[in-house]
Amino acid sequence: MKKRTVALVLAALLVAVSFTSCVSLKNPTQGKKVAYIMYMAPSPIFELWADSFEQSAQKLGMSADTFFCNDSDEEWRSRIELCAQEGYDGVVVSHGGETYAWSFLSDIIERYPNFKIATFDTFFKDDEGNARTIDGVVQFFQRDSGLAAVLVEEILSMYPEKTANKERVNILKVQEEGYIAAFDRREVGYKLYETVGRIRTVETIAPSDHLDAVESIKEVAKDVLCKYEDGEIDAIWCCYDAYAQGVYQVLKECGSSIPLVSVDISNIDILSMQEGLNWKACATTNWSLNGEFALRVLALEIAGDYDSIKAASCYYESPGMWMEIPSVIVRQNEVMPKEGVSIDNLGDVVDAAYMDKSWMPSTPWLSAALGK
Repeated sequence: MKKRTVALVLAALLVAVSFTSCVSLKNPTQGKKVAYIMYMAPSPIFELWADSFEQSAQKLGMSADTFFCNDSDEEWRSRIELCAQEGYDGVVVSHGGETYAWSFLSDIIERYPNFKIATFDTFFKDDEGNARTIDGVVQFFQRDSGLAAVLVEEILSMYPEKTANKERVNILKVQEEGYIAAFDRREVGYKLYETVGRIRTVETIAPSDHLDAVESIKEVAKDVLCKYEDGEIDAIWCCYDAYAQGVYQVLKECGSSIPLVSVDISNIDILSMQEGLNWKACATTNWSLNGEFALRVLALEIAGDYDSIKAASCYYESPGMWMEIPSVIVRQNEVMPKEGVSIDNLGDVVDAAYMDKSWMPSTPWLSAALGK
C-alpha cells in the first residue's frame, strides 16, 4: 500500500513538473503584431537591424514590419500613431526628436494603454529640458561615449611619440551636434580627450544633406581637406560610418595617407578597410544582433515581464528603464588578411565579445525560440 502511495505521489510530481515546464515555455507573444520605426533614412546598419528584428519576431510567431521615415519628424510621429490605431501590439521606435519624443509618446501611451513601446537612441526631455522617463517604456542606446573614446585611443596609439611628449594629436572631426542624441552622446567621449589636452580638433565638418550623406560629405570634405598642408591633420574621427564612407572616397581620390576611424560598421566599411589604405578601425555593436535585442525587449514588455528586462546585465537603475548595448572595436589588421569577411561572419575574426548574447534579457520561452 505504501509503495502504491509513493508511486502515485511521484507520478503526480512528474505531472506537476511537466506542467510547470510547459507553462514556463509558453510563448505569450504568439500572433502579436509589431513594428520597427526608424526616424532616419535606410542605411546598411539599420537594414541589418530591421532584418534581425523581423527574423526574430517570426521565430516567436509574431508578424513584424519596418518603416523608415527619411528624417521626417512628422512621418515618425504619424507612423507611430498609425500603428497604435491599426492594432499593432507594440513598436520599437528609433531616434526621433528629444524636444517632442517624451510628450508625444506619453500621449500615445495614455490613449492606447495596451500599446507597448521600446525606444533606441531616443532621449526624453520635458519643455524645460529636464530628462524624463515614461512608465513601461524601455529606453536603450549603444555605449556611445565609449565608442567615441576607444576610437580616440586608437588614433593616439598611431602617434606614440606625440603621446610620450604630451603633444596634442590633430584631428579633423566629422560630427554633427544637435542632429540625433547618439551623436551628442559620442561627443561626450570625444570631448574628454580634448579637455585634458590630448587632442586638438582642427575643424569639425558634417554633411549638408542627411538623405544623401555619403555624397554630400564628399563635397564638404573636398573643400576642407584642400585647405590643410601635409602633416596638419594627423587623423580623421567620424561619428558615423556613412559619413566616413564619403570622406574615405575623397582621401583615396587625392592620394592622402591620413588615417580614418569611425563608429558603426557595414560590408562597405569592411571592404574599404581591406584595401589597406586610410580606414583603420570601426567601433561598433553587432548590428546583426541588435534587432534581436530590440525584439526581445519589446516581447518582454508585451508579456508584462519587466523583471526579466531588469535582470539583464546591460540594465541600469537610473534613469528609468535604461539599457546599453555593449560594443567592440574592429581593426583593419583583423579583416585585412581574410577573404570573404563580411558582416555575416565578422564574429570569426574579431573579439569574441562581438557574438556574445549573454547580456541580452531572456526567459525560457525566449531562449527556446531565439537561443540563449
